[in-house]
Amino acid sequence: MAVKIATIMIVLLLAGFPMMVPLLLGAFYGFYDLFNGFGKMEFMVQQMLAGIRPASLIAVPMFILAAEIMTRGQSANRLIDLVMKFIGHIKGGLAVSTATACTLFGAVSGSTQATVVAVGSPLRPRMLEAGYKDSFVLALIINASDIAFLIPPSIGMIIYGVISSTSISELFIAGVGPGLLLLVCFSTYSIVYATIKGVPTEPKATWKERWMSARKAIWPLGFPVIIVGGIYGGIFSPTEAAAACVLYALILEIIVFKSLKMADIYSIAKSTGLITAVVFILVGAGAAFSWVISFANIPQEILSSVGIDDMGPKGVLAVISIAFFIGCMFVDPIVVILVLVPIFVPVVEAVNLDPVLVGTIITLQVAIGSATPPFGCDIFTAIAVFRRPYMDVIRGIFPFTVILLFVSAALIFFPQIALFLRDLAFR
Repeated sequence: MAVKIATIMIVLLLAGFPMMVPLLLGAFYGFYDLFNGFGKMEFMVQQMLAGIRPASLIAVPMFILAAEIMTRGQSANRLIDLVMKFIGHIKGGLAVSTATACTLFGAVSGSTQATVVAVGSPLRPRMLEAGYKDSFVLALIINASDIAFLIPPSIGMIIYGVISSTSISELFIAGVGPGLLLLVCFSTYSIVYATIKGVPTEPKATWKERWMSARKAIWPLGFPVIIVGGIYGGIFSPTEAAAACVLYALILEIIVFKSLKMADIYSIAKSTGLITAVVFILVGAGAAFSWVISFANIPQEILSSVGIDDMGPKGVLAVISIAFFIGCMFVDPIVVILVLVPIFVPVVEAVNLDPVLVGTIITLQVAIGSATPPFGCDIFTAIAVFRRPYMDVIRGIFPFTVILLFVSAALIFFPQIALFLRDLAFR
C-alpha cells in the first residue's frame, strides 16, 4: 500500500496539482485499501474533522489576520525605519538591518511569506542601489524571513504543538534563542560580505532622527510585548494573545496611524480567509493521511529499516533533522509537519527526548527546507514578489544554508541554546 500511495502522490505532484490534492487522494486511497471499499469512508471525514478540532488552531487564522493588517498598514515600515536609523551606517549595515527587520517583523507576524513581502519590498531596492548583488539580497531576504518560523508567534510551532500535545507556550520561548543565534550569524556573514565586496556604508543618522524613529516604532513594538509578555506573564493563552494582536493591529492601523479604513478590512479578511482555508484543508487532510499510515504500520517499517531503534538521542535528532530538511525541500512545511511528526513521536518518547527541543529542531529544519531548492516555498514567494527568474533567486542561497545547518547541528549538541529560556520561564 505504501508504494501505491507514494506513486499516486508523486504523479499528482508532477502533474502540477496543489499539495492538498495529492494529500487528500493519498488518504482516500489508504482508507479505500484498508477497509476494502467505500463503506467506511466516514472514518476519513472523522479523522479530518479531528485534525482541525483542537482549540489551539484558532491562533493560526488570528496571527495570519494580524500579519495581513500590519503588512498593509504602517507597522512594518516603522520597524524597518527604526532598525535602519540605529545600525544602517555600520559596514554591511543595510544587510544587517534587513536581517534584523525580518526578525522583528517575524516576531509580530509569525509568517515567513508576510515577512518577505513586508521587509523585502522596501529594502531590496535600497540594497541594490547601495551596491549589493541581487543574488545576495534575495538570499538574505528569503533566509532571514525564515527566522519568523522560530521567533514567536510561530505558526509552525502551533501546529507541531497541537499534533504532538506539546506546550505551545514552551515552544514559543524555546525558539527565541535559536532565532537570535541565526540573526547573529546572518549579520556576521553580511558584514564579512560587505567588507570583501567593498560595499559603501549608509550615512549615519543623527540622534534626533533616531529618537524620532524610536517614537514612531513604539506602537508596533507593542506586538512582541503582547505576545511574549502576555503569554509568560500569565495574562493570555497563546490563542488569546493571537486575538489580542488582531485587536491591537486594528486599533493601531485604523485609529492611531489612520493608514487603513474600515472598508479595507473586507479585502484583508477575505485574503486571510483564503489562506486559512488552504491551511486548514492541509491540516485536515494531513490528519487523515497520518492516521492511514500509522494504522498500516508504515512509519514503523520505515524507521526500523534505518535502524533508529538502536540509536541514541543525538542519532534520533540527526535522523529527524535530515527527514524534515529533505521533506521541506519538496513539500509545503505544514504538510511535512503533519505527516512526519506522528511518525517520530513514539521514537522521541522511547529515547526520552524533550519534545520542546525536538519541536524547536523540527521548526528550524522546516525553515531551512522552506528556503532550499528545488521547491522551498519561500523561493516561490520571492519569485512572485520580486518577479525574478528561479535561478536568480536561488543563486546566493548556499552560504545561508550552511549557516542554517551549522545552527541546526549546534542545537543537537548544545540543546540549552533552545532550552535555557524555557527552563528559566517554566522550571
